Amino acid sequence: MVIDLTRNEKTTFFRFLGLYLGSSFILLTIIFWQFYKIEYKLYYDLVSSNMQNIASKISANIIYADMSNLAIDTSKISDTIQYKYALYDKQHKKLAGNIDIDVDINAPIQKIKGDYILVDSTPRGHLGVFHIAIQENSFKKIRTELLEDMVFYFVVIFSLISLVGYYLANLFISPIINERRKLNTFIKDTTHELNTPITAILMSTGKNAALTERNMERINLSAKRISEIYKDLVYLFLQENKRVIEPTILQLDTTILEQLKYFEAFASKKGLKITHDLERTTYKIDKESFIRMFNNIVSNAIKYNKIGGTINITLKENILKVEDSGIGIKKDRLKDIFKRYYRATKEQGGFGVGLNIVHQICKAYNIKVDVKSTENEGSTFIFKLNKKEEKF
Repeated sequence: MVIDLTRNEKTTFFRFLGLYLGSSFILLTIIFWQFYKIEYKLYYDLVSSNMQNIASKISANIIYADMSNLAIDTSKISDTIQYKYALYDKQHKKLAGNIDIDVDINAPIQKIKGDYILVDSTPRGHLGVFHIAIQENSFKKIRTELLEDMVFYFVVIFSLISLVGYYLANLFISPIINERRKLNTFIKDTTHELNTPITAILMSTGKNAALTERNMERINLSAKRISEIYKDLVYLFLQENKRVIEPTILQLDTTILEQLKYFEAFASKKGLKITHDLERTTYKIDKESFIRMFNNIVSNAIKYNKIGGTINITLKENILKVEDSGIGIKKDRLKDIFKRYYRATKEQGGFGVGLNIVHQICKAYNIKVDVKSTENEGSTFIFKLNKKEEKF
């Protein structure tokens, strides 16, 4: 997976991955070391037990032979046991056997050149034998195979953990990358949105531009558009720093009529016809919040409408409907239109925060919003005002 990361994102990514892999490495090392110690002890106990059993059998045979006035056939001992052995007299002189290294008879078990040697003193002088030494020759091989297996499985498991860690690091950093990309897109779109009205103002107020009625209208429309953008940004990003305004009983139909006067110039520019059917309705809501909600819906209805199209606004029985004859929204995109920075179409300007503001306001003031849209036919936004708490 190729990820486009900034310097800070790379630092965060590798810190998370390093912490994850480092802690996993330490934990795996501890687990495998403990496992090795347990297995080592298990093999050691098994080998030493086998050696002790063989030494005990040899000692029993020596004692039985002495009591029966028989001699010990040392060649048979070499053929019947899997380990090297040696028999020693009282002066620690080797009497028989195939151990060819010096053994400390006084040490019950000792390690010489990687092999363990067990010394048994149970013959007690029978047939002149005072000590029996047994040298194992497989423990070194077993330990080497154990270490090789552990290293192999350690590498395999740690490789899998590394892949999982890389995947988790991607999951960890992905939301940051997505938000950064959305923010970059938002900044670009905002710049584009502001550039259009600012350019219009500059063109209408240039050195050679006369302040004609048409230029004044352009300046007025551009200033209003900048004002709307500013209000949306302030509401969206600075609302937590604003003084909390208690909702009041608002006359919705009157407020709607006031705002429709604001949109007359925008609508006439595209030849749109706005009709309304409003009945007297009140609702407990902050006026600025309602204006933000209503203006964003009507602004979109104008922006994404067809030349000479229509916008119908109705307010009846506590239900506000804004219906337009615009380009509509694809069905598979309806579920995402209220997400911040999301844009369902790129045919017109915008930076994807208007409907997110609408969603926040509806959620804050217990207003249920529903959207019905058909591509190339238009959209209808339906706001159901929940008035359980207030009776007007």
